[in-house]
Amino acid sequence: MAPKKIFNFKDNRPWAQNLQIVVQVGLTMAGCIVFCLFVGRFLDGWLGTKGIFTILFILFGIVGGAVVVYRQIMEVTEPDTEQKKNKHRDGRG
Repeated sequence: MAPKKIFNFKDNRPWAQNLQIVVQVGLTMAGCIVFCLFVGRFLDGWLGTKGIFTILFILFGIVGGAVVVYRQIMEVTEPDTEQKKNKHRDGRG
């Protein structure tokens, strides 16, 4: 007898895809900020400054993360734009 599935992805596909997008956006934003935090801390330690580069790079991480998240959201909300571009290149549109 086969074990019962805990979560059926076929029945819950839209829900699982939405959860994937939310997790991806959150991890992207956090990753950009944390990476820039470590770069700023490294530069402050190397150059002997007192937190200037840490603050500056955290701000860079926030702005960069927001830009990347915006692009990801635009890809998800307009999935057929790539297909339209390909049709125009092929001369079919």
